[in-house]
Amino acid sequence: MKHGYLSQYFDGVALKRLSAVEVDMISSHQHEFNGVEGLREILGEPAGKVRYEAKFMYLTDYEDDPIIEDGFLTWYDARQKARLERGVMRYEYRLYFPTNQVSQCAAVGDLLLIAKRPNNTLLAIVAERETTIAKQIMWLFGFSSLAHPGFSIREDLETEQDRIAFASRFILESIGIVVETTEETWLDAMLQKFNGCFPTTREFSAYARSTLKDINPQDGPDDVLMAWLEREEILFRTLERHLIGDRLADGFDGDVDGFISFSLSVQNRRKSRVGLALENHLECLFAELGVRYSRTAITENKTKPDFLFPGHTEYHDLGFNPLNLTMLGVKSTCKDRWRQVLAEANRIEHKHLLTLEAAISSNQTDEMQAQKLQLVLPQRIHESYTQAQRTWIIDLSSFIGLVKERQHSKV
Repeated sequence: MKHGYLSQYFDGVALKRLSAVEVDMISSHQHEFNGVEGLREILGEPAGKVRYEAKFMYLTDYEDDPIIEDGFLTWYDARQKARLERGVMRYEYRLYFPTNQVSQCAAVGDLLLIAKRPNNTLLAIVAERETTIAKQIMWLFGFSSLAHPGFSIREDLETEQDRIAFASRFILESIGIVVETTEETWLDAMLQKFNGCFPTTREFSAYARSTLKDINPQDGPDDVLMAWLEREEILFRTLERHLIGDRLADGFDGDVDGFISFSLSVQNRRKSRVGLALENHLECLFAELGVRYSRTAITENKTKPDFLFPGHTEYHDLGFNPLNLTMLGVKSTCKDRWRQVLAEANRIEHKHLLTLEAAISSNQTDEMQAQKLQLVLPQRIHESYTQAQRTWIIDLSSFIGLVKERQHSKV
């Protein structure tokens, strides 16, 4: 097992698409998956039934929270008795599962993931077909297609593809795997600088940038943005881990409401911080590269686009050519929320959206194109998209070039 790779969290994974027969079996309570022969590579060939504790999840793009249920999966050879009693030399391994909320949501064509964890438990995920989350799971584990009806298996999860990067962490956390990246050598300096508390997001973003003194935005905004974000993520998780540890050590003395409130505050801080950090680092890039902008300027119906170019004064000047106006929405992850950007800055027909989300489905990007919304992604994330999608997606450097061109236009 290598730290920072998928092998740190999985001993092996198996993916397949659910067939009509399997979905019928689920509804008729037979409860066994087909095409499980390949699972012998990660579950072995036990002499008897092996029951694994399992976490079941159903994922879709249209719900913020997945359906989660604890249960079990049973791995066994249905022909073992026949071999022992009648000498029938056949093996027929099966994977049995009980009825639960996740199995009841499953439909034909949905993606099924069976993953073995290092603690000898299983993760069973059903992701709705043709969704972004299904595509992300395939990309995360290095599967380009699932052509045959059985399970496709991967045991070796330590290739370059399996290195956990910023985009990978988003996907892992969406399937319930918390990736803790810390750098303890910075802890004392942060505790001293911030007096043992969490600073504002703007302060923390500036601090993260200050620890990367050799990085120059002129060297390439795409790589610089990702370097700043990754450094801030590591530093934040380091500080958070220490401060949370201190709070837990103090205990809650039976205060259940206090514990729940504390837990929710941790989750909410994590969610809001990433989006704000992304905006903070973009703002710094724009300023360093001489791009004029306004952040969260008010437009029609009191909407506040994340960035307006060249600024709110030009936007509200009806004599200013709208073709030289640009707006950029910023969302660390999209899901179905990208449509919110469409209602902002009515004077600008073709809008832009920057995200860090990998492997958005073709259905979603096709709809973005139809709605005249241009997707902007740091260059490093482009590889998670299909070749057809890449011909349309632009990187941050190209976006900045477009804004600068409009900024200097005399028309």
